[in-house]
Amino acid sequence: MSKKRFHNEPDLRRREPGRTAGDAVEAGVAAAVATPLQPDGAFALLADYERRSLAHDPGVPEQIEAPGLWRAIGFRVGEHHFVSGIDEISEILMSPPPVTSIPATRPWLLGVANVRGNLVALVDLKQFLFEQRTHVTGRARVLVVKQAGGNVGLLVDELLGQRNLTDADRADAEGEADPGLVRFVTENVTLGAQRLGRFSMVELTHAPEFQLAAL
Repeated sequence: MSKKRFHNEPDLRRREPGRTAGDAVEAGVAAAVATPLQPDGAFALLADYERRSLAHDPGVPEQIEAPGLWRAIGFRVGEHHFVSGIDEISEILMSPPPVTSIPATRPWLLGVANVRGNLVALVDLKQFLFEQRTHVTGRARVLVVKQAGGNVGLLVDELLGQRNLTDADRADAEGEADPGLVRFVTENVTLGAQRLGRFSMVELTHAPEFQLAAL
């Protein structure tokens, strides 16, 4: 009865003249090591993923964090587009939470909200800056900012996502002309067709009129 040989199994019956059986065995083992089994099917796909993953170089931190890069969160208040440092915003609420109104306070203070057990004062940023009430739509968001005495949530019309500004982008920055914004907007930059005001949350939360919400 003939015996089937597996893939890469050396044929010990065939040897060249002058070579011993031991030589044939050594040659067969060497050939098997030099020619590994080739994966097929799903295993081949996983092996290819592993090979490409190991070959991928994500880059060193100096390449990812480019010098002069400023990371910010973009948002819209009315017709104005702003950016604030990503380190100035601690959280983003995808929808305004239910609020409890507080009597004898400024109209821009909408009340306080319970956000996961923490009381957060909710401020209509458009009404504070421009005395115009925000019309809440599905795009409205709340930017949670830390301040002395507790967090405050700023209601904005829309979130524009993350924006990255470089020193080159800020080379032609312009000052703020609106006297109502000049205290909070340190400069205006243009990215593509969009003009963005660099809005300081620190200056906002330290403004006396922002801290005194009582009538």
